[in-house]
Amino acid sequence: MKDISQIMRQAQAMQAKIAEAQKKIEAMEAEGQAGGGLVKVKLSGKSAMLAVSIDPSLLKPDEGEIVEDLVKAAHEDARRKLEEQQGEEMKKVSGGLGVLPGFKMPF
Repeated sequence: MKDISQIMRQAQAMQAKIAEAQKKIEAMEAEGQAGGGLVKVKLSGKSAMLAVSIDPSLLKPDEGEIVEDLVKAAHEDARRKLEEQQGEEMKKVSGGLGVLPGFKMPF
């Protein structure tokens, strides 16, 4: 059986790695696109929307529903990319084991 102080040091080291990974994850950004790049959405690591870009060619009175759908699609694309980036970062911390399915980061 391992010495309790050795186990505590390992736990502290893992906790430090997790804290570092959380900082990296919070600093991440992801951009999603829809409509061939006509609509772009940028999200922060905390999933806050940082920017929305809509090509002026879409800003016609009768195309509001199309723009709404494209914004939703671009947001989903950005969210998916952000989750992939976060998953890769967590794999680094967990030694390639990744995060348990369904586990969400605590932020």
